[in-house]
Amino acid sequence: MPIKDLDALEHSNPCANPGLDEILACDPTRRRLLQGGLGAAGLALFGTPAWGAAARAAGRPAIGFAPVAAAAEDRVRVPAGYTVEVLYAWGDPVSDGPAFRDDAGNTAAEQALQAGMHHDGMAFFPFREGGRPSSRHGLLCVNHEYTDDGLLHGDGMKTWSAEKVAKSQAAHGVSVIEVREEGGRWQVVRPSKYARRITASTPCLLSGPAAGSPLLATAADPRARLALGTLNNCACGQTPWGTYLTCEENFNGYFAAGDEQALDADHKRYGIRPQGYGYRWHEHDERFDAARHPHEPNRFGWVVEIDPWRPDAPPIKRTALGRIKHESATVTLARDGRVVVYMGDDERFEYIYRFVSRHRFDPRDPAANRHLLDEGTLFVARFDEGGEGRWLPLVHGQDGLTPEHGFRDQAEVLVKTRQAADRLGATKMDRPEWIAVHPRSGEVYCTLTHNGRRGGPQRPGPDAANPRPDNVFGHIIRWREAGGDAAAGRLRWEVFVLCGDRASPVAHRRGNIRGDVFGSPDGLWFDAEGRLWIQTDVATSALNRGDYAAFGNNQMLCADTATGEIRRFLTGPHGCEITGALTTPDGRSLFLNIQHPGETGSVRSDPQRPSAVSAWPASQFGPAFGTRPRAATVVIRREDGGVVGG
Repeated sequence: MPIKDLDALEHSNPCANPGLDEILACDPTRRRLLQGGLGAAGLALFGTPAWGAAARAAGRPAIGFAPVAAAAEDRVRVPAGYTVEVLYAWGDPVSDGPAFRDDAGNTAAEQALQAGMHHDGMAFFPFREGGRPSSRHGLLCVNHEYTDDGLLHGDGMKTWSAEKVAKSQAAHGVSVIEVREEGGRWQVVRPSKYARRITASTPCLLSGPAAGSPLLATAADPRARLALGTLNNCACGQTPWGTYLTCEENFNGYFAAGDEQALDADHKRYGIRPQGYGYRWHEHDERFDAARHPHEPNRFGWVVEIDPWRPDAPPIKRTALGRIKHESATVTLARDGRVVVYMGDDERFEYIYRFVSRHRFDPRDPAANRHLLDEGTLFVARFDEGGEGRWLPLVHGQDGLTPEHGFRDQAEVLVKTRQAADRLGATKMDRPEWIAVHPRSGEVYCTLTHNGRRGGPQRPGPDAANPRPDNVFGHIIRWREAGGDAAAGRLRWEVFVLCGDRASPVAHRRGNIRGDVFGSPDGLWFDAEGRLWIQTDVATSALNRGDYAAFGNNQMLCADTATGEIRRFLTGPHGCEITGALTTPDGRSLFLNIQHPGETGSVRSDPQRPSAVSAWPASQFGPAFGTRPRAATVVIRREDGGVVGG
């Protein structure tokens, strides 16, 4: 069963936080207010204009391309006048290492020097040219979320060994590569002194309030200061001091816990199961046996900071940002210069978080900024009726986060972030994914990809922020912090778009999209001019079937947040997810990841039929890429050299 297809699994949040449907059922006036929208009168409480007005006043960016049609082809399709090239595919050498073998014959040691599997979030760090950020030369940090062991090994999972576990671990983590545009094409610079792979075995420092806690201590690391590896690296963030934030998401799937009756309640809250999710690492690496090493799972689920410019510097797990299934770590600055990080917890009925640093960012003192993410306050969001909301602080000793309720200190609040958020009564969301901040208005957007379990017996029903039962299409929510300050305690929110087909015969699934329809929004990113880029991740079990029959393969769209218009920019190959969009500083080269092309419903491909679903990138770019489907970073540009999307 694929770990990513979460609607096939029961959710792990049993707490009884009330939904807004319960609150509003007794107050028809409030319900009418929500049904009528927020309006300028409600927003006047914050002294701000109606939604979209700030973007209009700042000069709304043009969406200058004709949309492409939905498609189900084994290729990346873009608008007329655009080109696509493959930059960095699974198995490509990071620097001067070994080449990819199409028979999956590379060893674990070789895989540790090559691109990992299933590219996801990424960030571009430009070199300086003439005192300005370069748009032709930089470092690219690329996440590798998980592995398809049917493709990774020559005979798949027919046999299982310590070498295969080591290779799977080596295909996880992060790539740091040097890239340059030369002769009209982007290419990886090889060799490069900056290039490196960070894997599920790389030593990572533990930092912040939970570092040194007994809850993170193991026999191998009794001081709880050095964790081995980072894994299930999904979305990401980028700091103003030039470092990369990679997010550990579904870490629970790699652990097995033995007997169901002996499974710890705190482990259950994070979705750890007796036999794991099919990775079978615990059979040859005992640290993934949670029954033998019950604190090892606590060492995952963090935001990890990587300095791409210092290849010898170890990654750092920043525990002040909480332990969840991190999806996104989007960084902005508060009005007074403090650092704010927005984060989603990607599982049904989980929460949206915000971290506010104690100290201010200082652009003149890089050394001082290196520890900004170790001290501050973690908050969880409550989306109240009437379009108002609050940030609830997760601080030991406050609001029931006390020893008598299972929180001995701040370290325990952070290790058990989900339980702390339960205690405070945060709003259960429909799988919070990527978060993006508008570069001009400061409005914050979050994708809620879908939740097929909302409503029904023994399950939370709809509320104002998650208004549909059986929400198979998902939606996007947006909010504005009070006074335009990212560190404010209050906010105003609304649903930006309900995804799905407007013609759906099922009323509660009907969308309200102005433009091209889509579902399961996932990746989210604003370009410098304020265009909102949306990437989708419809599960392979649903692609081109049932409710999703009209949508085609996964896609990327572009939205005008002032008018709500949405246009389809790209469609991907069979079975893939579209993710990780970003551009160079000049906006003329767009990097994008095509994740898991050819993925089957089981995420365990048949090694004897590797191209049964997809042969991409070979299906589009030729046999040099081999027969196995390979996740890859692509570069998209306009033929006339203009700004992408404009």
